[in-house]
Amino acid sequence: MQIVQETKNLTRLTRFGFINCFLVREADGLSLIDTGLAGTQAGILAAAGKLGAPIRRILLTHAHIDHVGSLDALMQSQPGVKLFVGARESRLLAGDLSLDAGELQRKPIRVPNVQSRPTRLFAEGDRIESLKAIFCPGHTPGHMAFLDARDGTLIAGDAFTNKVKLLAAGTFKFYFPLAALFAWDRVASAESARKLRSLNPTRLAVGHGKTIVSPVNAMNKAVEMAFRQSRKMLD
Repeated sequence: MQIVQETKNLTRLTRFGFINCFLVREADGLSLIDTGLAGTQAGILAAAGKLGAPIRRILLTHAHIDHVGSLDALMQSQPGVKLFVGARESRLLAGDLSLDAGELQRKPIRVPNVQSRPTRLFAEGDRIESLKAIFCPGHTPGHMAFLDARDGTLIAGDAFTNKVKLLAAGTFKFYFPLAALFAWDRVASAESARKLRSLNPTRLAVGHGKTIVSPVNAMNKAVEMAFRQSRKMLD
């Protein structure tokens, strides 16, 4: 487990060189954003120990296996930790693949069997301590990002990836095809990437790849590419 102190409040935990989760320092302890693959819990708890603070809550960007794999183990081993899940994504977490009117009528990728259930559901604009929830569907139907009100850091989950260069979800490149292969709705992904860009974040932290400081120019290019590819797909 690689531990990178991005800011005084944000710590990136990276496993296998490209799967990230994040610890965010709050007044009462730590918020954990995503949980990585199964077996990541020991590294997460060790990192929290080094930071000298308990994990008080877990927030999920979305319900894919590389973001919820250690959720049950953490919830079982840390009694009292609260689980926060976006209202739309909570259905996917529970194995419900049904779609709403107006959504792309293609089933999202089936998620792993997760037993943990949310303590609280949240929606666009809700605040969880210092973090503001941003609804950004596309990679999954209920994908969420989190904007830290203290310093403008955006924790974007898989709405963007930065393994080789910054890509919006749904964008296909041979050097990192996963951004497209695991996206549920490429058009919605492009629209959500543009929405996140409009927030003018000071720092962009993603589920795969390194964090970018002053990311707006890179986000502009990623958004432009996402729309260019989605338009070709619709033609």
